Amino acid sequence: MPFSLKKALFLFTWAACLTSVHAISKVSRVGRYLYTDDKKRFYIKGVGYQEQGAVVESVDNDFGEPSNFIDPLALGDACRRDLPFLQQLSVNTIRVYSVNSSLNHDECMNMFSNAGIYTIIDLALPLNGSIDRTVPTWSTNLLNQYIATIDAFSKYDNVLAYNVGNEVVRQDNTQVAPYIKAAARDIKAYLKSKKSSALVGYAAINGNSNWRDALANYLSCDPSNSNSESTAIDLYGLNDYEWCGDSTFQASYAGTTGDFAGYNVVAYFSEFGCITSPPRLWTETTALFSTNMSPVWSGGIAFSYFPAQSVQGQFGIVNISSDGSAVTTSDDFDRLKTQYGQASGPDSPAFNDAQASSYPSCPAANSTFLASTNLPPTPNQQACDCLESTLSCRFTPATSNYSVVAGQLLDTGCSLLGQQGGSCNDIGGDGAKGIYGRVSDCDPTVKLSYVMSQYYELTNRNPQSCNFAGNATVNPAAPSSVSAANAAASSCISNPGATFIPTASAVSTGSSSGGSASGTGSGNTHSGAKLILASENLVWSLAGTMLVGVASAFWTMI
Repeated sequence: MPFSLKKALFLFTWAACLTSVHAISKVSRVGRYLYTDDKKRFYIKGVGYQEQGAVVESVDNDFGEPSNFIDPLALGDACRRDLPFLQQLSVNTIRVYSVNSSLNHDECMNMFSNAGIYTIIDLALPLNGSIDRTVPTWSTNLLNQYIATIDAFSKYDNVLAYNVGNEVVRQDNTQVAPYIKAAARDIKAYLKSKKSSALVGYAAINGNSNWRDALANYLSCDPSNSNSESTAIDLYGLNDYEWCGDSTFQASYAGTTGDFAGYNVVAYFSEFGCITSPPRLWTETTALFSTNMSPVWSGGIAFSYFPAQSVQGQFGIVNISSDGSAVTTSDDFDRLKTQYGQASGPDSPAFNDAQASSYPSCPAANSTFLASTNLPPTPNQQACDCLESTLSCRFTPATSNYSVVAGQLLDTGCSLLGQQGGSCNDIGGDGAKGIYGRVSDCDPTVKLSYVMSQYYELTNRNPQSCNFAGNATVNPAAPSSVSAANAAASSCISNPGATFIPTASAVSTGSSSGGSASGTGSGNTHSGAKLILASENLVWSLAGTMLVGVASAFWTMI
């Protein structure tokens, strides 16, 4: 071949080799530790990286959770602006709390990969895109949203983990834990089917050890008692703000570290950086990466790069100019830069000495931890679509903004149904008892149509019974039997407790659009898959659920 072509081919091959040499190293879990491809121990040295969205002002919103979000990984100019400062901090990981799967993330993700920065991505969206704390459900709309996000990020080599929830379980609602574990089970199975090496994690709020430790063990246990990892998380995050001011390991972290001494999967601080004893010295990083903690913890995420306002004060370490072009660092930034620059965990245990995890039986429920080992089923889109197509009275909202309307209609429908001798058992669930209705995994709008249909049929198909203030319509193609809704549920959902490997084909053609790059989008929309969470009562009655509950804490403000 001509010399010029030979030269071009050589240069192309040389460039390709350089690209492969400089590709970010794959991080793998071996037991309770992380290792890079060169078999060196990997510690998460990270920072929370997401601008705070508009916060809903509500007595029910004690964590200051935003009603929308700004996807930081879709803003190429902003990532380019921030990268030098992230590099100054010596971070190797950023945690992002919500992303929009319909946007393009190539520029940011490739930029961070080339800089050796991994991402931990939370799959939840604010408000209606998360597992609800008070009326939990693991349903098709959430599974579809989570899968859409994974599919959007599956091409990137620097996704370290996906979180299935953040601070969903608290001391007063431990019965939510089975829903988190079911989500971890299904997302883990989906990632495995795609041959993805990304880990599945959960970020927990800190609290009294009598339920916090039980939750951690529950999320990494095997309900089948067969030493299987299929329902266990890979990565346990603790949002820990125990170290305040110029503290010490013994005063702040020794107790928690001792509690997790025998933990079986990777653990890290998914948030840290107490602000109640200013200034933030960040001296906890010295302890976190020391031999006192490295046998138990694999680093942590400092909170937060961007300003994050809370009832306690300001958590951010930089400020962004009004035109978004410039970064101004703070003394907090400078101190974290110094501490992170000195932090380097020991390379032990060696890769060949790390023991594989075992998955023990699950902790027994008690007065401080109520969570059944019987988990919700895998949401079945095909079965729910089948049911919806045959229901006699279907939810057809009179307004496009129907989230709150749907919650109110569901309360009304269940009340009317009860007056006719029926119940809403089929759509509800109880994580403490491990009982889940056969329609409990369907999209909330399907559940509402099911309740409407039952009421319509029990009132002898009175046309006024399928009106609901103009929000329901009779389905002329539905069977005409008196109990058609029950028959449809029995036919379409023949195995209501089934678990299986989810597929992307179950996802509606639309993509999650829960936020916008400009920050003007709402966090509760989903094109294709209906992404409202109409309220349903945890133990069947559904009384008093007039508001859609906030799903998982977006920011930690403890």
